Amino acid sequence: MSNIKKRRKELGLTLAELAARVGLRDATIQRYESGEIPNIKKDTIMKLAKELKCTPGYLMGWTDLETVTSSADAFMKIPVLGLIPAGVPIEAVEDVLGYEEIPSSYCAGGEKYFALKLNGNSMYPEYHSGDIVILKQQETCNSNEDCAVMINGGDATFKRVVRQKNGIMLKPLNPNYDTLFYTNEEIEQLPVRIIGVFKELRRRSTN
Repeated sequence: MSNIKKRRKELGLTLAELAARVGLRDATIQRYESGEIPNIKKDTIMKLAKELKCTPGYLMGWTDLETVTSSADAFMKIPVLGLIPAGVPIEAVEDVLGYEEIPSSYCAGGEKYFALKLNGNSMYPEYHSGDIVILKQQETCNSNEDCAVMINGGDATFKRVVRQKNGIMLKPLNPNYDTLFYTNEEIEQLPVRIIGVFKELRRRSTN
C-alpha cells in the first residue's frame, strides 16, 4: 500500500497525525503502508481516502490519483445492484443490495454511476465472485474495456468488450469460459447493449 505513504507525505502528515484522524494506532498505519496488512476494511479505506483527499481506488493502487475536497459532501452513495431486469432504467431497479460511497468529483460533469455485485468466476483472476465493481453509466465504450452488458434483454453480464469491424467480442478473463461474439446485425436485433463501463473495484477482505 505504498500509495498511502506517498499521499501522506505529499500532504505533510505524520503517521501519528493520520492515525489520530482515522481513529487508529500509528503502528497500524505503518503496517498498512508497508503492506504487512494487505486487506484493509472498506470503512477504513474510506476514512483514509477522505483524510488523504484522494479516492479509495488510488490508495489501493487500482486507479491514478484523483484528489477530492475535504468537505462533508466529498463522497456520495450509489446503489449496489444484483440483477438489472430487462427494460428497467438503472435508476428504477429495486434489487438494491446496499450502497457504496464514491467521490462526488466522479459526477462533476453530470456523469452517473452504479455498482454491480459480481456472481461467478468468468472474470477471474482479475475479478472474484462477490466483488463489487463501480461502473460509469454509459452506452458506449472503447475496445478492451470491462463493461456491464445486457444481452437480449437479459440480466447484465460483466465482460471485457473487444471491438471488431464486423461486431464485438465479450471476453471472459477466465480461460475456462467461452468468448461470445456478436455481429453488428445481432447487436441491433437482439439487442446487445452496454450499460456501464468499469471505473473501480471494491473487494472485501475474506479474513
